[in-house]
Order: sequence, then structure tokens, then C-alpha cells
Amino acid sequence: MNDLIEQKLALLPDLPGCYLMKDRQGTIIYVGKAKILKNRVRSYFTGSHDAKTQRLVGEIEDFEYIVTSSNIEALILELNLIKQYDPKYNIMLKDDKTYPYLKLTSERHPKLIVTRLLKKDKGKYFGPYPNATAAHETKKLLDRLYPYRKCHTLPDRVCLYYHLGQCLAPCVNEVAVETYKEMTDNITRFLNGGYKTVKKELTEKMQVAAENLEFERAKEYRDQIANIEAVMEKQTMTMNDFTDRDIFGYAVEKGWMCVQVFFVRQGKLIERDVSIFPLYQDPEDEFLTYIGQFYGKTGHLLPKEILLPDGVDLEIVKQLLQTNSYIPQRGKKKDLVKLAAKNAKISLQEKFQLIERQEQRTIGACDELGEAMNIATPFRIEAFDNSHTGGVDAVSAMVSFVDGKPNRKDYRKYKTKTAAAHDDYGAMREVVRRRYIRVLKENLPLPDLIIIDGGKGQMEIAREIIEDELGLSIPIAGLAKDDKHQTAQLLYGNPIEIVPLKKTSEAFYLLQRIQDEVHRFAITFHRQRRDAGSLASSLDSIPGVGAKRKKQLLKHFGSMKKIKTASVDELKEAGLPVSVAKQVMEHFSEEAKE
Repeated sequence: MNDLIEQKLALLPDLPGCYLMKDRQGTIIYVGKAKILKNRVRSYFTGSHDAKTQRLVGEIEDFEYIVTSSNIEALILELNLIKQYDPKYNIMLKDDKTYPYLKLTSERHPKLIVTRLLKKDKGKYFGPYPNATAAHETKKLLDRLYPYRKCHTLPDRVCLYYHLGQCLAPCVNEVAVETYKEMTDNITRFLNGGYKTVKKELTEKMQVAAENLEFERAKEYRDQIANIEAVMEKQTMTMNDFTDRDIFGYAVEKGWMCVQVFFVRQGKLIERDVSIFPLYQDPEDEFLTYIGQFYGKTGHLLPKEILLPDGVDLEIVKQLLQTNSYIPQRGKKKDLVKLAAKNAKISLQEKFQLIERQEQRTIGACDELGEAMNIATPFRIEAFDNSHTGGVDAVSAMVSFVDGKPNRKDYRKYKTKTAAAHDDYGAMREVVRRRYIRVLKENLPLPDLIIIDGGKGQMEIAREIIEDELGLSIPIAGLAKDDKHQTAQLLYGNPIEIVPLKKTSEAFYLLQRIQDEVHRFAITFHRQRRDAGSLASSLDSIPGVGAKRKKQLLKHFGSMKKIKTASVDELKEAGLPVSVAKQVMEHFSEEAKE
């Protein structure tokens, strides 16, 4: 704990609010809330913590706080700050899938669609469904029962759906608003559990049709009944009141938290959602943050009722979500909450070893690498490599690893501008300068470690730019390869020495992944440039073929090989004039003879 933090801890108020933890670069790495700021923030710097919390505290170099007037305001502010700053230690729910819904649009002539995007419009949403197949099967069934329009824009004549009895043809017929309202009410009733009534009505109509010897009509009713049974009655009933509800349960173990959500729709348990994440504050507070993000960031539709486990601040949930929320005390609802918590505990136990292994391979490897090099843990690593063929089409690439994992949005490609052909040192000098001038200019985060895919010479070039020219203090390491082009040695220091690192260690495996990734990224970019140049050189010498026609030919044929073997007629189909098509074919015919 540095002096600045110690002084600021003494000034913390006894009030609710949010706190923002910062690392040595001033980046916000964690946002939390507290009923009493003084107690919560001080707790991070006193007492013992698990390894994950120690890692968070080890990165904290400063903090800020914002006082609020109530706990609910602190929760809402925390959710907004997490959304704004995307701190790496907060719950982000990035892997949460979105579920499909059925939507009745609010147009004059509405249609029934499947969507994963929930909007605050006048449409009616039904779901979620466990998967797209279930949603589409239900839509297909409803299309047979209720003749909503199927087209996106109204045509000028009736379509096949009209003749099949699945559309009222509003394109040529005037359909009353009351007709659509009646269908909407029927669909709402159907999807909210009333399909049994519809099934009974269809059964009666089938019997009447059979008695009147209308066997084709009876067969249609029979098929509709079979579809209802296949689509709507696949699951076992869990509740008999047909209320849509979400049921939450959670478990905590070894500094990790698992939240399990049961989706109950029309009285049926249709799907569950599982989230596992590290825990940095009280479970009850973390759970409130989770719920706020679950219905906010991920856009899950609020059901009519939410069931919560004991210990949750029910009033805050009600204020936050504005929906019926309960902590059941007995009966079947209480059993379902316990079942959700039990499943959360099982999920946590099953995945715990895998999560620990992943931590060991990523952040643990960063810790190990920092210790071996005697530097601060390199949470952000940037690596550079060059690629060319005999000095032609020279390119460079930079990859970024954050917390031991690829951070692909920060990858960069470079076409060398000033470096001469065959000059690997000049190329490295150019791209390192371009990269970190931009980082400084745009106030981007600096890496904790720079890795050069090369030896001492290229390391020295990078050091001259970073330290002598730009005045930065960033550790620079090099990766040397053996005769088999495999990662062999880590070079570092002044003078440069080999860092003793076991080849079976997680830190060494991390370096291998970084070197393989930057090499892959660089060589892929080089091949793209080389192939583009090959296409250009083959066609540039043909009169009448400019940039537009080159693009037109490649789009039509899909490859250079097909262009070379195309006939005049095929080239004409691609849009070339006859004279130019003949010249293209003659050019490649002569080229084939050489």
C-alpha cells in the first residue's frame, strides 16, 4: 500500500457510494459499491485475502469514490460505471448467450417473427425459447393457426400463403384492426398456456369434419393437433399457474461465485443460464450487480415474477427492476430456489478445476514470467515480428496479450514505408516508433512488457526507440528460436542475458503462444499482400483492364486460376467487352506457353 492510498483511506466517509480502483497507468480495473465506503474500501488493504483478491489489490495504485444518497443509487451508479469503463476485474457476462423470442410486430398489418433483439417498442414478445429450433417450430405452428402476413413489404398480388389459408392477403384485401386484435389475443392466450383449449377446439372440429365425411379437412385438423402436441407439450409442467418467472440461486466457493437462473415459461422449465465469475466483494452485493447486468446489459426480458434466494435485499431488487420479486419461504417455489442453488453449487464444483487451470495458464503464467525476469507482473504484453519474401512485400505485425490471453482488438498490421528491402532492423525501428508514438499521442495504455521476435540486434533497436528516443521505461525482451524454428530462449537485461526459464513452465508455454501468434499474424498479412500483388501484376499489363475491371473479374470468378482458364464468352459474362475479353484470354494463353 503506497502513501497516497494510505492518506486517502483516512479521508473516506461513512456514506454509501461507489469506488473505482486504478492501476499504475491510471486505468480503472475494478468498480464496486458499498453501503459504507470507509469500511468497504479499507477491507481491501487489511486482513488476508484469497489469491485473486490479492492479485487485484497488488495492481491498485490509486482509487476514487463517488458518494450517493442511498444503496439503490449506488447500485445503479455501479452498473453505469461498469458499462462505461469495462473494468477487467468486474463481472462482464461476456459469454452469456442471448435467447430467441417470438415477436408480434406493432405494424398496421402485423407479422410474427423470431428475434434475439429486444427493443422498447410496441411489439409483443413471447419467450425466451431454449434455442432457435424451438422458436421456429412454435412460429411454424402459429403460422398454420393464425393467418398473419409473412412478407416484409406488401406485394401487389396474393401469394402462396393466402392460398394455403396462412395469410389474409392485406396486399389486396382490407383487413380490419379488430381482426388482428382478435388474432393477437388468441396467440397471447395460446402462448400463455391456452393451447390446451385450442387443441380441444381443434379436436371437436376434426370430429365434426369426419362425421360430415370431410376427410381432407379432418386430416388438416389432425395434423394441427399433432403439431401442438409435438411443439407445446415436450416438457414436464413445473408449476400449474402458467406464470412466467425467473428463478435465481447462487453458490460461493474459494473466491468464486456461480449464479444459476431457471427460465419458467407457461409453467414449464424451458432453459437454464449458468454464470461463473470471481468474487471480490460480499456475495449479496455481487449478486445484486449480477442481476442488474443480467436484465440491463444482456437485455433479458423481465418476466412477471422473479424468485430470489435468502439474504438478497428484496427492496433494492424491486426498485431496480420494477417487477414482482419475492423470496419464497415455503412450498414449491422455495424448493425451486433451493434447486437452482444446488445446481449452482454442482456447476461450480465441476468447473472449478478447469477455471483454476485456465488461471494458471494465463494470469499465473504472467506472474511466473515477471518473477523470472525480476519485473512487475506483465499483465499487458505486446510482441512484434517482421515478414517478407526476399525483401519483397515486407510487412510487420504486433499482437497484444492481456492477462495471458490474446487481445485481438489491439492487434496491428504495418506496411513498412521507410525501411529498405532486406533491412529487418530498419523495419523493426520503423514499426516500434510508429506504434508508441501513436500510443503516446492517443493516450493508449502502455504495455508492461515488449517482446521482439528476434535476437539481440533487434532488441537493441527497440530499446533505442523506446528509451533513448521516446523516454519510456518499458522492459524489452527477445525470443530466439532453435534450428527447428521453435521457441528456445528468452533474452532480457542490460547487458542482454538468457533468462533461466524451464521449458515445462507455464511462463514458457505463454511465450510460445505469443511467438506463434505474432508469427502467424505477420505471415498471414504478408501472404495477403503477396497474393494481391500477384493478381495486380498478372492483369496490370493487359490493355483495357484497370482497377475496376480487376475487381470485377475476381468477384465474378472467385480466383486467379479461373480467370486464366476462362473463355471469351465467360469473360463477356463477367462484364468485359469482347475486345478486352479476347486480350485477356490471349494474354494468359501466351503466358501458359512460356
